[in-house]
Amino acid sequence: MRIDWNHYDPGSHFDELLAAAGQPRAAARGLAQYLRSLSDADLAARKAAAELAIVEMGITFTVYSEGQNIDRAWPFDIIPRVIPAREWTQVERGLRQRLTALNHFIDDIYGDQKIIRDKVFPADVLAQSKNFRPQCVGVRPAYGVWAHICGSDLVRDSDGTVYVLEDNLRVPSGVSYMLENRVVMKRVFPELFETQAILPVDAYPTQLFDTLAAISPRPLDYPQVAVLTPGIYNSAYFEHAFLAQRMGAELVEGGDLTVGDDDCVYMHTIRGLQRVDVIYRRVDDLFLDPEVFNPDSQLGVPGLMRAWHKGTVALANAPGAGVADDKVVYAYVPDMIRYYLGEDAIIPNVPTFLCHEPKSLDHVLANLDKLVVKPANESGGYGLLIGPHASRKERAEFATRLKADPRNYIAQPTLDLSTVPTLCDGRLEPRHVDLRPFVLQADKTHVTAGGLTRVALRKGSLVVNSSQGGGSKDTWIVAEADT
Repeated sequence: MRIDWNHYDPGSHFDELLAAAGQPRAAARGLAQYLRSLSDADLAARKAAAELAIVEMGITFTVYSEGQNIDRAWPFDIIPRVIPAREWTQVERGLRQRLTALNHFIDDIYGDQKIIRDKVFPADVLAQSKNFRPQCVGVRPAYGVWAHICGSDLVRDSDGTVYVLEDNLRVPSGVSYMLENRVVMKRVFPELFETQAILPVDAYPTQLFDTLAAISPRPLDYPQVAVLTPGIYNSAYFEHAFLAQRMGAELVEGGDLTVGDDDCVYMHTIRGLQRVDVIYRRVDDLFLDPEVFNPDSQLGVPGLMRAWHKGTVALANAPGAGVADDKVVYAYVPDMIRYYLGEDAIIPNVPTFLCHEPKSLDHVLANLDKLVVKPANESGGYGLLIGPHASRKERAEFATRLKADPRNYIAQPTLDLSTVPTLCDGRLEPRHVDLRPFVLQADKTHVTAGGLTRVALRKGSLVVNSSQGGGSKDTWIVAEADT
């Protein structure tokens, strides 16, 4: 039996491919028509081919809770998400605007703190920040940019509005899966890339290298760039190795680097020490340099912060950039955009209750069964409460945590996330998705054409994180929208 879009029912959700049953959106008409031409056997064969490609390509992710079997094949659905290029142009503008304002904010916070003096951003929020690093005060990175790589999560509500759900400015992950998803799709559906005007994403490694090269302290055509990884047991190790290989950069661990008496960073090689100009670090701040942060860290490099302060090495993202990667700080981003850029936010925030404000806390405690409550500095879907899906006992336990440490929590309404048709047990069913585009910023700003679409593979689930049972899809920005 071939796909019959008349039998696909997204319910009350905004579906990214269909406006209603039997009515593909303009940008997805070609895809929908093609999929309708495939038999069940064809679809099953393409799905099997994708799964085989993922195994052959060694695309894995890590789930720590899985005990000994922590590496899993990357979960991938072959039905792509489609976004019209005309809509994406506006989203891209919003992402550029947002990261520019965030970098102004970080630079200001470690500088004059004008935004606090002008009472736009509360001093007590900064005073209780877990990611503010006093060791970074007074540093001025090149171009005033601290967050060179940003992954902001976007969601779409039932009325079609796109919101920013959160900003990931410390060590955002997922771009390798975005790139590999496209490679897999080209293997499985090569004919679609001949007939659809899909914007490419494969320039990202070059753009990342150019971004890193732009902040090199030495004016070289080809600065020595290294990707600093915590090692093979880190959940994002696949991505670290992937990006280093694609950029032609070195993949190093802390023990591979040393800081010399001249306060320059050197890499141990079989030809002796070689100076490193730029480090794309995928190690958290607190483990980056045992001389400054955690003295027991075996992951970092003693003296690295000293070299960074001296300006002999560039670090991306800069230490301390995580001060803006805080869900309480997130609530103030529209104010930052107005303050630093004199503009309204192009992409709105999800309405947010700040639990450290007494009235908001009272409201949140009275409406825990209707809200999503998130810790300010967790990631990966850990530590949150989805009120409507939680038991009475779970809500009571969360209320205790909220009262004990309200600064550490925000609450948001449960959005009706958009859906994309997803192949489930041989049939297409709607599954909720979000989107993580990646933005690079130094002397120039680059935004990926789309991003990593994450999909909640469990029916009705709103949790898209791979560590929580989610998967992913290729994301198509289709240039010939509405034609």
